[in-house]
Amino acid sequence: MVSRDEKSIYICSNCGYVSYKWFGRCPSCGEWNTAVKTTNRNSIARTSSVMATVTKPLLIDEITRVEIKRFKTDIGEFDRVLGGGIVAGSFILIGGEPGVGKSTLLLQASKNICDKGEKVLYVSGEESPYQIRLRFDRLFSGTSVKGLFLLSETNIDAVISHIRAEGFKFVVIDSIQTMYMPGVDSIPGSINQLKECSNKLRDLAKSEEITVFVIGHVTKGGYIAGPKLLEHMVDTVLYFEGERGMNYRLIRATKNRFGPTSEVGIFEMTDRGLREIEDPSRFFLSEMTKTSGNSITAVMEGSRPLILEIQSLTTKTPFGVPRRLAKGVDLAKLIIISAVLEKRMGLPLSSYDVYVNVSGGIKIKEPSADLAIAAAIFSSFIDIALPSDLAFIGEVGLDGCIRSVSFMDRKLRELAKCGFKRVITPRIRKGELSFQGVEIIQGLNLIEALSKAKEIANERK
Repeated sequence: MVSRDEKSIYICSNCGYVSYKWFGRCPSCGEWNTAVKTTNRNSIARTSSVMATVTKPLLIDEITRVEIKRFKTDIGEFDRVLGGGIVAGSFILIGGEPGVGKSTLLLQASKNICDKGEKVLYVSGEESPYQIRLRFDRLFSGTSVKGLFLLSETNIDAVISHIRAEGFKFVVIDSIQTMYMPGVDSIPGSINQLKECSNKLRDLAKSEEITVFVIGHVTKGGYIAGPKLLEHMVDTVLYFEGERGMNYRLIRATKNRFGPTSEVGIFEMTDRGLREIEDPSRFFLSEMTKTSGNSITAVMEGSRPLILEIQSLTTKTPFGVPRRLAKGVDLAKLIIISAVLEKRMGLPLSSYDVYVNVSGGIKIKEPSADLAIAAAIFSSFIDIALPSDLAFIGEVGLDGCIRSVSFMDRKLRELAKCGFKRVITPRIRKGELSFQGVEIIQGLNLIEALSKAKEIANERK
């Protein structure tokens, strides 16, 4: 009789949920068509053999403090996202869409590391060494580098043997979905292979203090392909983002055991690779135009304030149901703000199509841009351009009141640095206003704030 453990089981390729029956939609994560069949349950739980040791609880004061030493890649934006540099023995996962610049970034970082006298092994399961050399020549024309080794291999055991034989301390795996471990009965990229290969690399990184960078493909939903366990295993998870047709790239830390999360680095893609953008606020405002429907706000991305332009367009709808389209902000947020403008200010937006876009393609995730979104919609509706030196910061509630937001001092300081003269904000303490180089115009609700913005715009005509 076949034991239960030997029967076929199904595993969700997104979250790792295990079932003895096939499922169309995963009961755990809710994704469709992610069931992968396997016949060996034991291979799922297989982990690297680690000698059992007897341990005991320790008082936190008994544990010796260890100063974390960081290795700089000399790519400032990359080091920022990593928390200040590379920590020895860290296991770092970088995800992003094809062509966004993951391999380019790590090739540039590898070259900088080699320039400091270290050796780097760049392992590619998708390209030959000759293809990587062509990219290197394009990025660093006429430059030679010592210490950068290229390897085209997909067998994880062979890769690890090369790492140990040559004593590499920095390794790049491009990509984890192409690696396989002999003895595991599944194809490269499957759940079993991803787990086993990641376990091997993690044990190697921790036991021998080797920094391992792993590139991961992303799904259509924008998540790193494979089980969520893969993201739990690594020390740092970085997402490389960038709109097609735009020349900027944004790298975001969603997990970091050695630094802050939600930190971002901003690059510009050029024919010579990725170039750091040291002043992103001026970069995103460089093409700002003074037309109706535009407003300015400041948001926080990690520990960095960014000044962004919100664009809106309102037009009479030719259909019975008005359209709401948003790019860079949550669609639900646009629907709510449009409803608040109609209810609290009397704008007949139920018969108008409303479109909102964040210039530059940045995605806003915090509520401090609510007032700027409302101002852009209001400006487009009344067809009056707002002054280019006027900004808006504040959260809009369902009652139409404007609420305070976090990091107001940093946002105001960034606006003052970029030459903005006036900022419409919620009611804030007077002590927060004394050191700012801009005029603070306080508004209790939407009617008060947008009326003051209209008065300022009419004065500038």
